Amino acid sequence: MSTLIEVLETQLNVDVDSMDPNVAKSLPFVPHNMTSNQLVVNEQMQVPENREMFLAAVREYGEKGWEAVLDRISAQLCALNIGNLKGRVLLQTSPFHAYDTQKVVDHARRYAVELEKVGISKDRFCIKIPATGPAMNAGPILLKEGIRTLGTSLFSVSQAIASSQAGCLYISPYYNEVRAHADLKLWPNSEDPALEHPMSHRMMQMLETYKRLYKETGKPQPMIKSASFISAQEAMACGEMEMHHATISAQVLADLCKLPATPIPSARIPGVPKVDMTKPYENAPPTPARIAAVSKTDPLTANWDGQLASTDVDYLADNGKALAASIEADPVTKQRLYDALELFKGGELSSKALIEQAIADLKK
Repeated sequence: MSTLIEVLETQLNVDVDSMDPNVAKSLPFVPHNMTSNQLVVNEQMQVPENREMFLAAVREYGEKGWEAVLDRISAQLCALNIGNLKGRVLLQTSPFHAYDTQKVVDHARRYAVELEKVGISKDRFCIKIPATGPAMNAGPILLKEGIRTLGTSLFSVSQAIASSQAGCLYISPYYNEVRAHADLKLWPNSEDPALEHPMSHRMMQMLETYKRLYKETGKPQPMIKSASFISAQEAMACGEMEMHHATISAQVLADLCKLPATPIPSARIPGVPKVDMTKPYENAPPTPARIAAVSKTDPLTANWDGQLASTDVDYLADNGKALAASIEADPVTKQRLYDALELFKGGELSSKALIEQAIADLKK
């Protein structure tokens, strides 16, 4: 191994946080999953090479409205990349539906129809739903229909527990808040993020909670697909913390491909097989000694009492009332969830404007 990206792939499953097929093809191995969101779709639908596909979707679906066109082009963009992946493509339900269970279900079903139209079966896609009480209640409904889900916009242990109760295949905790990508003054930059980044503590708490739940119940728990990295060091920290997947932007992937391979302090030795992702908690390794204490503190919670969110609480009951209360009581999660949803709303509104303009142009 000559680069950090090759080292990281020995620790966890590397995913691409980009719909650009060239990003997946640039890696020295075949990546596992491709994730996306409203911003990623909006960016890729404007690429000149996709212009004719975009206009064809407008001509075919324009009479059904901009949302139908957006679902169609989202699925087609996934189809362009599915051959470059080992695993699944992921699409995110509308952030405007984050607090309406039925609308989340309906949107996921529409995605499923469009994805299957372009030849992507249920075992090759996953639908991202925000970790709110109402959206999490869509999880069990979709699971019965064979549609797997990922809990996203996720920042707390209670959201992770709710995602488990919802039957999610994955969760995607954000390592950095979305505002930090535009304002680096908000970024807790560190040379040793596994120990020093404040979100490492909560992510380790999520992992250890899932390990305990699997041991106690034998029920499958969501795999942790970490996201929202600003530096290559943060992605490597997730290898040391023994997360299951890392979904990484094009820029951070490029950095990892350039940086020379170096030992990771307490991660699995390169060449030793990583956890079997078909049963990631059955033979989960113990927490590395170097970072064993990370889950015992929470820098994001003022005067933390050391108590984790209870796994005995039904976070889905009464339209997610307990989850809503937990989010409300945690200023960090409340603000970051709001910021993420607002960011994705902006991406969706931009796509809406582009599609509506194209529909109008075709009518001239």
